Amino acid sequence: MKLGPDIAAIVTGGASGLGRATAEALIAHGCKVALFDKNAEIGPAVAAEIGATYCEVDVMDQASVDAGFAAARAANGQERVLVNCAGGGFGGPNKTVARSKEDGSIKPYPIENYQKTLELNLVGSFRCLVGAAAGMMTLPPTDDGDRGAIVNTASVAGEEGQVGQVAYASAKAGVIGMTLVVARDLSSEGIRCNTILPGIFDTPLLGRAKPQVKAALSAMVPFPKRLGMAEEYARLALEMIRNSYFNGEDVRLDGAIRMQPK
Repeated sequence: MKLGPDIAAIVTGGASGLGRATAEALIAHGCKVALFDKNAEIGPAVAAEIGATYCEVDVMDQASVDAGFAAARAANGQERVLVNCAGGGFGGPNKTVARSKEDGSIKPYPIENYQKTLELNLVGSFRCLVGAAAGMMTLPPTDDGDRGAIVNTASVAGEEGQVGQVAYASAKAGVIGMTLVVARDLSSEGIRCNTILPGIFDTPLLGRAKPQVKAALSAMVPFPKRLGMAEEYARLALEMIRNSYFNGEDVRLDGAIRMQPK
């Protein structure tokens, strides 16, 4: 797919981190970009700074997503590109069932946290890609046959979840698992779907970490021995969008790291 001013794109989680970097990269190629982000404190300012349209959207809420699509399309037209970067976790690390070191009491993982983590990362991604694909199907194909391109964000945790990551790892494994099926489901319509599995990236999520923590995380990466940069994620996302033979793939972007149990 050739990127340019006739291409509209939506980036979820677009006000910061991987999403912002991807939005900036798309804008640099002339695309019209809408940011779906629930952070109304920074979203409008980021959109104004980079030349995007801000839509206050909670991907866990269907009505909010529907309203976001309507606003984005009113501003920029029907999108041909969706990049799903919205995600995260709830409640911090928790074992599936934990035993207290203090009194030996047994504490199961909070089911509500598990459900919320899946709703945000897995269901939220699916909710947005379904909405985008339905809109893309109304468009004529481009010269190379594309009607649209979808990029999802999973995590290396989806393949190698660590102790305490059961909910997050489950959700990201689900994103990986749906990639090929979605690509196959939409193949007859000329809509492609790929997924990026980031390793340890220097995003706002790690912004509060102490320097020694970042140094220890960097040392875990075989090469290069540093945290990933959001711009590197964005470059891979753009390749998945532009290369029309890139379809149904889950690609690790992690400096060859393989996560240990803890």
